[in-house]
Amino acid sequence: MTKRIVIIVLLLVPAVLAAKVYKGAEYRTKASYLYGRFEVRMKSAQREGMLSSFFTYNDNYPTTPWNEIDIEVLGRYADDIQYNAITPGTTNHVGRRQTPFNPSLGFHTYAIEWTPTYVAWFIDGAESYRQTGAHIQTLVYAQKIMMNVWIQNALNWSGQWNENSLPAFAYYDFVSYSSYTPGAGTSGTDNNFTFQWKDEFTSYDATRWDRATHTWSDNQCDFVPDNIVFKDGMMILCLTKDTNLGYQDIVPPNVVSARAEADGLVINFFEEVDSVSAVTLSNYLVQNNTVIQADLYSDKKTVHLTIAGYDTSNLTSVILMNIKDRFSPANTLTGKSVTITKPKLLTFPLKINCGGPAVNDFLPDQMWNANLEYGYLDGQQFQNSNTTTGSTDPLIFKTELNGSAEYRVRVPSGTYFVMLMMSENYFTAAGKRLFDIAVQGNVVEKNLDIFAKMGKAVQYQKIIPNVVVKEGILDIHFMSLVDNAVINGISIIQLSTGMNGTGEKTPERWNIGQNYPNPFNGTTVIPFSIPNDDNISIQFFDTLGRLVNEKNLGMKQRGTHSVVWNARDTRGNALASGAYLYVVKGSSSISTKKMLLIQ
Repeated sequence: MTKRIVIIVLLLVPAVLAAKVYKGAEYRTKASYLYGRFEVRMKSAQREGMLSSFFTYNDNYPTTPWNEIDIEVLGRYADDIQYNAITPGTTNHVGRRQTPFNPSLGFHTYAIEWTPTYVAWFIDGAESYRQTGAHIQTLVYAQKIMMNVWIQNALNWSGQWNENSLPAFAYYDFVSYSSYTPGAGTSGTDNNFTFQWKDEFTSYDATRWDRATHTWSDNQCDFVPDNIVFKDGMMILCLTKDTNLGYQDIVPPNVVSARAEADGLVINFFEEVDSVSAVTLSNYLVQNNTVIQADLYSDKKTVHLTIAGYDTSNLTSVILMNIKDRFSPANTLTGKSVTITKPKLLTFPLKINCGGPAVNDFLPDQMWNANLEYGYLDGQQFQNSNTTTGSTDPLIFKTELNGSAEYRVRVPSGTYFVMLMMSENYFTAAGKRLFDIAVQGNVVEKNLDIFAKMGKAVQYQKIIPNVVVKEGILDIHFMSLVDNAVINGISIIQLSTGMNGTGEKTPERWNIGQNYPNPFNGTTVIPFSIPNDDNISIQFFDTLGRLVNEKNLGMKQRGTHSVVWNARDTRGNALASGAYLYVVKGSSSISTKKMLLIQ
């Protein structure tokens, strides 16, 4: 991995020489520590393009080799923590974890245990991630404890910065240090650590801490002491412009975009907004339309408006009134007209060639931003010359997305069938690449080792049959354990969706769709629509007319449905490649279609 952060700290220059418009903050111990348990209770800032951190760093570099251990909370994510051990040669060893909470909306306790044989990271007392191996044995130089907030230039890693996000604040409740005392401690893993000190941040302790005054090339801000504020038993690290230093906010909420989505108008703010004003219907005026419901999403920055008789053709702008932010005292947006954008919405089935260009019916890959319908966050695109076997779409395995943290796809709230396509095109042994995958916060793969499962250059399909989306974005999260996560293709089928908050449109007639994908390898989806409640069954035949499997789906309500079929016979044995027929039966209707299985 060649990106980023601490590599850029090579050239520290006095802030007075940098003269940067943006000002951040860094708090660091005077003393350096070799091994131990380092703990912080903090609440990060949620802003695209910046990060909040807690880490240890050998600032004697380059006299001694680079050593650093990081907890980095990138403001573009609402549920992600990045860990990193950076060893001599500025070599990154990155791990990621998805969190069941938004790190910017509440305090959580994070810890690092650093020993001669492992580095482990903890969240709220539970171990989250661990690294062992030869690289840990090169972390042998004493390091200072540090915290900072700053703006990163690496668009792929941190996202697009916009100064309308200012000001931003990260809150630190305490920091503690326990020394490494194997066999003689009273805390930490196996009681191998002994408590030494804890700072509750009631005030600035000049005997223990320094307030940094430097910057570096990839940091868009200078560190200034005025942006380290002690208030209400907390230390607050502030990210501001040079004209508005310290812990103050005089700016009302600003709007990133207002988008006409398939199921309503979605308004995104640069900062978290007050939960009462955000859902007050009278605060939104859409010309010639009536807003009947306003919902604030879990990120506290996005509002979904349900509009009566929703028709995007007559939407031009929305006027926002009396929207408050969450600062105290609150700032109020008293009146603002925002042009409504009408993006070209995605159609289903949807296929994306991760890491590559448009191929056949696969869309090209792209980096996510607020104006796009889909894209990746972090990661690099690579090409390879392997011929991947076991795939009906071999061209998508000529490219891959490596090291991504998240893939986002804008979809109407509803239920979806998701297929992830992967192959190991680089490593030739097991244990070289391990990662977890979560879809909509649910872990669907744990300790995935594609080579161990499939071998080299063989397709692996991960099917997630019933993915529920409630807030308009389908989220696929990749969590690296060893090396980087990898993905080659994504396929999404819409199983059901609500429209205008009133449910699905009722089909006018019986309709059986073509299975997808077709041809298929292992698993496929069969869509059907029924105009009335009915008892539905489906049978599968080979080309000789022999029944190979059947499913009784029971009573289905009128509407659109899908059934997932794994190509196996009634005994659970995998079926051979070839053509098959599927027959969908109701009480008064029957339909037959052909499908092609390629194993």
